[in-house]
Amino acid sequence: MKSKIGKNKKRELLHAVLKHLGLLIGAFFMVIPFLWMLSTSFKPEVEVLIWPPKLLPNAPTYLNFVELFRQAPFFRFFVNSMFISIVSTIVILLTSLVGGFIFGKYRFPGQRFLFLLIIVTAIVPFESYVIPLYTTMVKWKWINTYQGMIAPYLVMSFGIFLMRQHISSTISDELMDAARIDGCSEFGILTRIVTPLCKSSGGALGIFAFTQAWIAFMWPLLIANEKELFNMEIGLTMFQFKFSTNYSLLMAGSIISVFPMIVIFILLRRQIIESISLTGLKG
Repeated sequence: MKSKIGKNKKRELLHAVLKHLGLLIGAFFMVIPFLWMLSTSFKPEVEVLIWPPKLLPNAPTYLNFVELFRQAPFFRFFVNSMFISIVSTIVILLTSLVGGFIFGKYRFPGQRFLFLLIIVTAIVPFESYVIPLYTTMVKWKWINTYQGMIAPYLVMSFGIFLMRQHISSTISDELMDAARIDGCSEFGILTRIVTPLCKSSGGALGIFAFTQAWIAFMWPLLIANEKELFNMEIGLTMFQFKFSTNYSLLMAGSIISVFPMIVIFILLRRQIIESISLTGLKG
């Protein structure tokens, strides 16, 4: 009996060691590109292409960040990205909350088909409908405008699905009926009961929505033809020239670009973890 217990403990120990070793190797390959980007942002341009490459700069300098704002209106790019991301996040939260509430708590003809149609749009590649979307923006004269930049990020099918799952499993019909008996309107149920109970799913969805808008590249590249409307991702391409690339400035700009994502992850890591489990809620 003791030998069996000893073997089981050894197996558990070996399993734990292998699991943590695998996690450490995975973490290394995930972190090393960021460390290399951070290191390169403080390297003079002459140090970037030396061989063999070195992780730490010999003569670290912050002038790359100064030159970044001198050569391009990078602060404007940052403001544009922040404005587009915040507006699209707010609108997605509103549309997803209302859509999830309707699909989760009301029954009407064609409901299942319509909800299935919304879910199917989540797996359709953006590239497949970018041309008709662009022609629509041309007809509406939304090229080179903020509304044209934000338009594709106003509704998220995954957001409607997430809120529907959360509302269906969290808010009972009895609670809504009790609110109606007390004289609460449907809008009041949405604002006073549903919204406060959807903080966790709303926080997770907000993170997804903000990230989606922040890292957008293809659509802003098509819509924005003037520097005044460039976001961070498009602005970084200004340091990639025809025959060369200034990697020091490019990495300095990349550090500024990912900084908000790092702050969001640090502050809202609990909601990110909760969002993984929320998608598995039955409804």
